[in-house]
Amino acid sequence: MNWKQAPLGPVQTNAFVLYNEDGEAIIFDPGGDSEPFEAALKKENLKPLAILLTHAHFDHIGAVDHIRDVFNIPVYLHEREAHWLQDPTKNLSVNMSPEGVTARPAEHLINGEQSLAIGPFAFRVLETPGHSPGSVSYYHEPTDTVFSGDVLFQSGIGRTDLPDADEATLLNSIHQKLLELPEDTSVACGHGPVTTISAEMDGNPFLNGLGEGG
Repeated sequence: MNWKQAPLGPVQTNAFVLYNEDGEAIIFDPGGDSEPFEAALKKENLKPLAILLTHAHFDHIGAVDHIRDVFNIPVYLHEREAHWLQDPTKNLSVNMSPEGVTARPAEHLINGEQSLAIGPFAFRVLETPGHSPGSVSYYHEPTDTVFSGDVLFQSGIGRTDLPDADEATLLNSIHQKLLELPEDTSVACGHGPVTTISAEMDGNPFLNGLGEGG
């Protein structure tokens, strides 16, 4: 199994595509550029099985309906953000355009930490709130990767100056959930370059008392 990173949408949010040798795939956070993203998936002869959302802010959901309709696949989202897909105020797109960014409800709601199996793919779902109340991270042991959305970045952490965000909660999520993963785990972030748990343990100023929240 392997994965690819695809910055999409108005703020170049990282979508990730995890796939196996048979072309079966899981899509994380398709944030926009619906038609080019569809074309790229088809060019690679990939067969998506599901969309997994780390959370429901607008920049992570812009291509959700297009991709799920084209490939006829379900969407997974934490239940704490069950209504955010339809609510431009909650997903923070209310000021972007008259209609904002919306998507239909998710077919599957995540409730609590759990193992999640979709076809040949198996994940450990970690609740990692703080940037948003329903933020989750998907740990994929076969590739030593955690798909973490906007929780932990290279030398940074997710914004906590947003509605429903809380810095203490976010830092607790990082320390209690992500930093407990093997140190060689790749962190597939929602923005910017991929990093590793060990690199952030050693050098992230926000985790060592040197950074400022935001």
